[in-house]
Amino acid sequence: MLLFYACVISLVATSFGFVLRAFVLNDWGAEFQLTQTQLGEIAGVGLWPFAISIVLFSLIVDKVGYKTSMVFAFLFHIASALVTIFAGGYWMLYIGTFMMAIGNGIVEAVVNPVVATMFPRQKTKWLAILHAGWPGGLVLGGLMALAWGPETAWEFKIALILIPTLLYGGMMITRRFAANERVQAGVSYVEMLKELGGVGALLITALIVFQLGQVFGWSAWVSVVVTLLISAGFGLYVKSWGRPLFIVLLLVMVPLAITELGTDSWISSLMESEMEKLGLQGGWVLVYTSAIMLVLRLFAGSIIHRMSPLGLLALSSFIAAVGLYYLSFSVGSAILIAATIYAFGKSYLWPLMLGVVSEQFPKGGALTLNVIAGLGMISAGVIGAGVLGFLQDKRADGNIAQYDATHNTSLYDTYLTEERTSLFGEYRALDFGKFSAAPPEDKETIVAIQEESKKVALRDIVVFPVIMLVSYLLLMLYFRRKGGYKVKLLNTQSDT
Repeated sequence: MLLFYACVISLVATSFGFVLRAFVLNDWGAEFQLTQTQLGEIAGVGLWPFAISIVLFSLIVDKVGYKTSMVFAFLFHIASALVTIFAGGYWMLYIGTFMMAIGNGIVEAVVNPVVATMFPRQKTKWLAILHAGWPGGLVLGGLMALAWGPETAWEFKIALILIPTLLYGGMMITRRFAANERVQAGVSYVEMLKELGGVGALLITALIVFQLGQVFGWSAWVSVVVTLLISAGFGLYVKSWGRPLFIVLLLVMVPLAITELGTDSWISSLMESEMEKLGLQGGWVLVYTSAIMLVLRLFAGSIIHRMSPLGLLALSSFIAAVGLYYLSFSVGSAILIAATIYAFGKSYLWPLMLGVVSEQFPKGGALTLNVIAGLGMISAGVIGAGVLGFLQDKRADGNIAQYDATHNTSLYDTYLTEERTSLFGEYRALDFGKFSAAPPEDKETIVAIQEESKKVALRDIVVFPVIMLVSYLLLMLYFRRKGGYKVKLLNTQSDT
């Protein structure tokens, strides 16, 4: 159990990095004059490199060793904090956040298969409890940052990441790690790769390569060719195109990750204006929803025994959709009601998906378990965090143009930049230089339009939990026709 606790604390460290960066996004925007889309890109790079590290380490973690892998994670977390604290602009913030995501991916590449191996008969339950470390870190880190208040320099808040990092580093160094259940059962490395197959490799490779193309500026055709070569070569090598059910779960993981992590990347900023009217910081919304998630995950065992994992996922998707829609227009104390609904909806999404994959594909070992987590994280980073930033800029762009048309003003041409390009399309953002010199009445009007545009962006992403709901209902029908949902065990474990 000491090893299990060390795994939990390492997840606390990953969520410290997430919540503290979410809290200081507005500080970075003001100090370094960054657009909402640029802030979305920084929030996104805190997520998508996770996929690179978790997939790569899943391929070699059984060879390199779990303890050695955690040393790499520890070093990345320390370096990330230092680079971010001494950042002087966009690119240092981007690189520091990138390093944090790499460390986070290595942590999860280790802790997911370690806990699944420790509890082969109750994987879903213990993976849910393990992932209580994520909201636990969000609550603890958030409360520590909130206690300092908005007047405290953001550098001190980022430095808090070092506390759980040093703690898990000290605990891990004295622990012994057992071999993965796949290795213990004698399932070969190639058999593990077959569970993923060429199609599974195509999905995860496409997102990684296209995102790297955005960063390094190569053409879309280069990304297409590289993706096809890697996935086709992988499929031919393992002589498998992947398990169909696993491919479906990979596809469902995309809207799931956007619903939870994409939203959480922005929730403090999106709710800041309304929360200030209540005399509270916007970060309290994230802390509050995370506290609910922490409690629900700690008591996951009793709830999971009463419902099938897929049934609970379907119910959670519906509740999350209602919560997001309600948040998009809530004001005053109604925000807390909407946030409560959203928190109940998102609490079990991530760990239950990991549990389903681990229970249905034990031969996949660390690979299938971590590839789906990696796909989810890169989806949240590339699509979720980025699209929410773009939607805010795009809606503000359109709303300012509409305001000009109805009030016979020229705010649009006066204070917005030339057209810019992002992964999601063209947009025009606020020109900070011109805005700072604007008369007070123009500033007040533009700020009001921007704040309204922020909240409405939440309404646009309700489509993602709706997609999840339909998908889980179809999967429940599939398992019913197959005789019901059953946990699969490897040949070294007794059948149930």
